[in-house]
Amino acid sequence: MLLSCLLLALAFQDTSTYPDPGPHAVASKNFDWNDAERKRDVPVKIYYPQDVKTPVPVILWSHGLGGNREAYVYLGKFWASHGYVVVHLQHKGSDSAVLRDGGMQALRTAGNARNAMDRPKDITFVIDQLTKLNQDDGDFKGRFNLNAIGVGGHSFGAQTTLLAGGQKLGPATSFTDSRVKALMPMSAPVPAAILREQAYQNIKLPIMHMTGTKDDSPIGETKPEERRIPFDKISGCPQWFINFQDGDHMIFSGRMARADNEQKKQDVVFQKLIKQCSLAFWNAHLKKDAQALDWLNNHMKTYLGKHAASVETKR
Repeated sequence: MLLSCLLLALAFQDTSTYPDPGPHAVASKNFDWNDAERKRDVPVKIYYPQDVKTPVPVILWSHGLGGNREAYVYLGKFWASHGYVVVHLQHKGSDSAVLRDGGMQALRTAGNARNAMDRPKDITFVIDQLTKLNQDDGDFKGRFNLNAIGVGGHSFGAQTTLLAGGQKLGPATSFTDSRVKALMPMSAPVPAAILREQAYQNIKLPIMHMTGTKDDSPIGETKPEERRIPFDKISGCPQWFINFQDGDHMIFSGRMARADNEQKKQDVVFQKLIKQCSLAFWNAHLKKDAQALDWLNNHMKTYLGKHAASVETKR
């Protein structure tokens, strides 16, 4: 098994659609912002292409339960190296501090409606802060293309992503931010069956959904076969759905430091595929790259091969 995983990792070294890392040197900067209106701290980490001074598209990334702004480094650095500003949010109340201070029971409780509502409001607040930086910050003035904003996230962060794009938590709740132009939910949880028909009606943005055949919930009740429900229920916009063969919930997390040797070798392969497909999606919809769009529609399924149990599209 170990040998086969190693061979898989080696096989992908020379077949990248995009170089890894990309052509740009990457720097990062932390901000500890406070939303005075909500009396809420919103820390962020910004990865950016150090040598690009013209405006580039922006990706906001939302972590899962128990995460923080330091997680998912493999995505932030890779996307930034290909000419994106990538902003990793930290959502107070459902971040790593909850796990540190209260353990798994506290983390389960943190997946509540209050935190679910606070998170997309964090997205809107951060876009407001980026607008200010773009106007007058010495390091970032004029470097953000705020007409090309994407939002992505994992697990609870995938729900945050869909909420920012129009998903409803209930009949009267909406957190849509019209400045968001594309969505990338990974391992999205799903609402109760009674809410599913109405929950996704207002989402009309391009979306790339990702999951895995073993994507069970460490916390929560969403089963692997239910991860496709947002893709199935959303209509009227271009969508791509990738279901990684034997992928579990944590292949998206960048768990490498905590994984055993076998997991590390598997994750090398999965993370390479995730990076390649996600960058093609962002390029197609935030940079309006026609070649990237063609690759998504006509070549991605072949590229993923046996590593995807299914690759589906809606156009």
